[in-house]
Amino acid sequence: MADITDPENTIILTLKDGEVVIKLLPEVAPKHVERMKALARAKAYDNVCFHRVINGFMAQTGDVENGNMENNFNLRRAGTGGSEHPDLPAEFSKLPHCRGSIGAARSSNPNSANSQFFINFSDNDFLNGQYTVYGQVVSGMEHVDKITRGEPPANPDRMITVRVAADVA
Repeated sequence: MADITDPENTIILTLKDGEVVIKLLPEVAPKHVERMKALARAKAYDNVCFHRVINGFMAQTGDVENGNMENNFNLRRAGTGGSEHPDLPAEFSKLPHCRGSIGAARSSNPNSANSQFFINFSDNDFLNGQYTVYGQVVSGMEHVDKITRGEPPANPDRMITVRVAADVA
Protein backbone atom coordinates (compact mmCIF):
# COMPACT_ATOMS: atom_id res chain seq x y z
CA MET A 1 0.00 0.00 0.00
CA ALA A 2 1.11 3.56 -0.64
CA ASP A 3 2.55 5.74 2.09
CA ILE A 4 -0.34 7.81 3.38
CA THR A 5 0.90 11.30 4.24
CA ASP A 6 -2.52 12.96 4.73
CA PRO A 7 -4.95 10.38 6.19
CA GLU A 8 -7.80 12.91 6.41
CA ASN A 9 -7.64 13.39 2.63
CA THR A 10 -7.02 9.80 1.60
CA ILE A 11 -9.66 7.24 0.63
CA ILE A 12 -9.17 3.49 0.93
CA LEU A 13 -11.46 1.76 -1.55
CA THR A 14 -11.72 -2.02 -1.15
CA LEU A 15 -12.47 -3.97 -4.33
CA LYS A 16 -12.74 -7.74 -4.85
CA ASP A 17 -9.07 -7.91 -5.89
CA GLY A 18 -7.59 -5.58 -3.26
CA GLU A 19 -7.32 -2.08 -1.88
CA VAL A 20 -7.10 1.11 -3.93
CA VAL A 21 -5.62 4.18 -2.24
CA ILE A 22 -6.90 7.53 -3.50
CA LYS A 23 -5.29 10.84 -2.63
CA LEU A 24 -8.00 13.51 -2.47
CA LEU A 25 -7.27 17.07 -3.65
CA PRO A 26 -9.04 19.49 -1.27
CA GLU A 27 -6.99 22.43 -2.55
CA VAL A 28 -8.43 21.84 -6.05
CA ALA A 29 -12.03 20.76 -5.40
CA PRO A 30 -12.93 21.21 -1.71
CA LYS A 31 -16.69 20.65 -2.05
CA HIS A 32 -16.25 17.38 -3.99
CA VAL A 33 -13.65 16.14 -1.50
CA GLU A 34 -15.92 16.92 1.46
CA ARG A 35 -18.84 15.12 -0.23
CA MET A 36 -16.80 11.97 -0.89
CA LYS A 37 -15.56 11.92 2.69
CA ALA A 38 -19.07 12.49 4.10
CA LEU A 39 -20.52 9.63 2.02
CA ALA A 40 -17.59 7.35 2.92
CA ARG A 41 -18.03 8.12 6.62
CA ALA A 42 -21.77 7.40 6.33
CA LYS A 43 -20.86 4.07 4.64
CA ALA A 44 -23.12 5.13 1.76
CA TYR A 45 -20.65 3.85 -0.86
CA ASP A 46 -20.39 0.35 0.62
CA ASN A 47 -21.62 -2.35 -1.80
CA VAL A 48 -22.37 0.19 -4.55
CA CYS A 49 -21.82 -1.25 -8.02
CA PHE A 50 -19.71 -0.07 -10.94
CA HIS A 51 -22.61 0.51 -13.34
CA ARG A 52 -20.71 1.85 -16.36
CA VAL A 53 -17.28 0.43 -17.16
CA ILE A 54 -15.84 1.15 -20.59
CA ASN A 55 -12.61 -0.55 -21.65
CA GLY A 56 -9.82 1.97 -22.25
CA PHE A 57 -11.93 4.81 -20.84
CA MET A 58 -13.23 4.67 -17.24
CA ALA A 59 -15.14 2.87 -14.46
CA GLN A 60 -18.12 4.78 -13.04
CA THR A 61 -19.75 4.16 -9.66
CA GLY A 62 -21.19 6.01 -6.69
CA ASP A 63 -24.95 5.90 -7.29
CA VAL A 64 -25.80 5.47 -3.62
CA GLU A 65 -29.52 5.77 -4.37
CA ASN A 66 -29.79 2.91 -6.88
CA GLY A 67 -26.54 0.95 -6.94
CA ASN A 68 -26.21 -0.90 -3.64
CA MET A 69 -27.03 -4.42 -2.51
CA GLU A 70 -29.95 -3.28 -0.37
CA ASN A 71 -31.55 -1.64 -3.42
CA ASN A 72 -30.80 -4.51 -5.79
CA PHE A 73 -34.17 -4.09 -7.49
CA ASN A 74 -32.97 -0.66 -8.68
CA LEU A 75 -29.79 -1.88 -10.39
CA ARG A 76 -31.35 -1.38 -13.80
CA ARG A 77 -31.57 2.32 -12.83
CA ALA A 78 -28.02 2.51 -11.46
CA GLY A 79 -26.38 5.62 -12.79
CA THR A 80 -29.52 7.75 -12.59
CA GLY A 81 -29.36 8.67 -8.90
CA GLY A 82 -27.26 10.48 -6.37
CA SER A 83 -27.51 10.97 -2.61
CA GLU A 84 -29.76 12.87 -0.23
CA HIS A 85 -27.34 15.81 -0.45
CA PRO A 86 -27.81 18.68 -2.93
CA ASP A 87 -25.89 18.71 -6.21
CA LEU A 88 -22.45 20.31 -6.21
CA PRO A 89 -21.24 23.28 -8.23
CA ALA A 90 -18.52 22.50 -10.76
CA GLU A 91 -14.95 22.89 -9.47
CA PHE A 92 -13.11 22.73 -12.78
CA SER A 93 -9.34 23.10 -12.76
CA LYS A 94 -6.31 22.75 -14.99
CA LEU A 95 -5.68 19.20 -13.70
CA PRO A 96 -5.84 16.66 -16.53
CA HIS A 97 -8.03 13.58 -16.59
CA CYS A 98 -5.03 11.24 -16.57
CA ARG A 99 -4.86 7.53 -15.80
CA GLY A 100 -6.02 6.96 -12.23
CA SER A 101 -7.61 10.37 -11.76
CA ILE A 102 -10.99 10.60 -10.02
CA GLY A 103 -13.62 12.66 -11.81
CA ALA A 104 -17.08 13.76 -10.74
CA ALA A 105 -19.80 12.22 -12.89
CA ARG A 106 -22.64 14.55 -13.80
CA SER A 107 -25.47 15.15 -16.26
CA SER A 108 -25.21 17.68 -19.08
CA ASN A 109 -25.54 20.39 -16.40
CA PRO A 110 -22.00 21.22 -15.17
CA ASN A 111 -23.38 21.86 -11.66
CA SER A 112 -25.12 18.48 -11.27
CA ALA A 113 -22.41 16.30 -9.71
CA ASN A 114 -23.60 14.61 -6.52
CA SER A 115 -22.25 11.23 -5.37
CA GLN A 116 -21.17 9.49 -8.59
CA PHE A 117 -17.57 9.43 -9.72
CA PHE A 118 -15.34 7.70 -12.22
CA ILE A 119 -11.78 6.43 -12.29
CA ASN A 120 -9.96 6.94 -15.58
CA PHE A 121 -8.34 3.83 -17.08
CA SER A 122 -6.26 6.01 -19.43
CA ASP A 123 -5.44 9.64 -20.17
CA ASN A 124 -8.76 11.17 -21.27
CA ASP A 125 -7.74 14.69 -22.24
CA PHE A 126 -11.07 15.33 -23.98
CA LEU A 127 -12.63 15.57 -20.48
CA ASN A 128 -10.23 18.29 -19.31
CA GLY A 129 -11.98 21.42 -18.08
CA GLN A 130 -15.41 19.80 -18.41
CA TYR A 131 -15.52 17.49 -15.38
CA THR A 132 -14.19 18.12 -11.89
CA VAL A 133 -11.02 16.21 -10.97
CA TYR A 134 -10.75 15.74 -7.20
CA GLY A 135 -8.51 12.74 -6.57
CA GLN A 136 -5.78 10.47 -7.88
CA VAL A 137 -5.16 6.74 -7.37
CA VAL A 138 -1.73 6.40 -5.73
CA SER A 139 -1.76 2.62 -5.35
CA GLY A 140 -3.92 -0.31 -6.41
CA MET A 141 -4.62 0.77 -9.99
CA GLU A 142 -4.05 -2.86 -10.99
CA HIS A 143 -7.24 -3.70 -9.05
CA VAL A 144 -9.18 -0.96 -10.85
CA ASP A 145 -8.00 -2.42 -14.17
CA LYS A 146 -9.74 -5.72 -13.26
CA ILE A 147 -13.24 -4.21 -12.78
CA THR A 148 -15.79 -6.06 -14.94
CA ARG A 149 -16.68 -4.15 -18.12
CA GLY A 150 -20.16 -3.31 -19.38
CA GLU A 151 -22.86 -0.63 -19.57
CA PRO A 152 -24.06 -2.02 -17.21
CA PRO A 153 -22.02 -5.16 -16.60
CA ALA A 154 -24.14 -8.34 -16.37
CA ASN A 155 -22.63 -9.06 -12.94
CA PRO A 156 -21.19 -5.74 -11.80
CA ASP A 157 -18.27 -5.43 -9.44
CA ARG A 158 -18.87 -3.41 -6.29
CA MET A 159 -17.04 -1.15 -3.93
CA ILE A 160 -16.90 -3.44 -0.91
CA THR A 161 -15.99 -0.63 1.47
CA VAL A 162 -14.94 2.99 1.08
CA ARG A 163 -13.21 4.58 4.07
CA VAL A 164 -11.35 7.77 4.94
CA ALA A 165 -7.86 6.59 5.95
CA ALA A 166 -7.97 8.71 9.13
CA ASP A 167 -10.89 6.56 10.32
CA VAL A 168 -9.18 3.19 9.74
CA ALA A 169 -7.42 1.77 12.79
